[in-house]
Amino acid sequence: MFLDPTAVWVMLGALTLEALVGYPKPIWRSIGHPVSWMGHVISFGESTLNSSGRYRIRDLVLGCSVLTFLITLAGGVSVGIVLLCQHIAWGWAVQVVLCAALLASRSLHDHVLTVASALRQDGLAAGRDAIAQIVGRDPRQLDGAAISRAAIESLAENTSDGIVAPLFWGLIAGLPGVAIYKAVNTADSMIGHRNERYEWFGKSAARLDDLLNYIPARITGLLFVIIAATKRTTGASFAIMWRDAPKHLSPNAGWPEAAMAGALGCRLGGPRNYRGADIPEGAWLGEGTEDICGDDILRALNLYKRTIFLIGSVVIAAGTMWEVFG
Repeated sequence: MFLDPTAVWVMLGALTLEALVGYPKPIWRSIGHPVSWMGHVISFGESTLNSSGRYRIRDLVLGCSVLTFLITLAGGVSVGIVLLCQHIAWGWAVQVVLCAALLASRSLHDHVLTVASALRQDGLAAGRDAIAQIVGRDPRQLDGAAISRAAIESLAENTSDGIVAPLFWGLIAGLPGVAIYKAVNTADSMIGHRNERYEWFGKSAARLDDLLNYIPARITGLLFVIIAATKRTTGASFAIMWRDAPKHLSPNAGWPEAAMAGALGCRLGGPRNYRGADIPEGAWLGEGTEDICGDDILRALNLYKRTIFLIGSVVIAAGTMWEVFG
């Protein structure tokens, strides 16, 4: 049920735990990460079944089949865990830990901070190495300003994909909602690209990811707008988001990115080279200068941290109101 009190407090606990601890590196080195496990399933299915566009309808059907299998696996395992947790002491804590593993607030912050630190302390080459870890653009073609824009755009978009969207679906369906969302989002990030190899095989993943992120992306944009109120730029941020978000090539990414651009008073987006393909029609989002730097990444991270706090406050308020009036 939407806003089931149990799900609310599980998701709040997961958000808090992940923000404080992240995903421990010893566990990552020992057994990997749930997203990496999903990635192995997708990679095996893609390498085995994808004809790279030679047989389009076949690729479309088989790509949809791989996605269906992944969703069924993630959903089935997570439902089984939830049912088991209902019969063990501290079962809710198990769900908190598992949901925390599927959020990414701390890791997102740390990766983007690494880019800012590399640029500010070690120069362009270090910044290129750092940005290559979080975006698919060719870092060799990026100057300092382009690296900074890429980092901030990644921060804005992944606030939606990595935090708001899994929380949203977790509030609706608990651990299974988070797991199924992450399965679809992981598939989209791996095979949902518009190129010869993935156009047809990954089409179902891309379209379903667009659907699942439709509401969370717009919520994320509004959260950035609300946080911008502390800098007296709310009106500008909202106006820029409303005006520029539809210009983005993605139906969802433009909302958090345009809101972030408005809140920072700069321009994001523009032409870029993504996964070896030039995107000359990439629209500029926002107003002001696109010549930004590592200090602007730090400003974006400051806004991001305040947004995470706001998200937690909203979840607490929603859970409290549901328990009182629900």
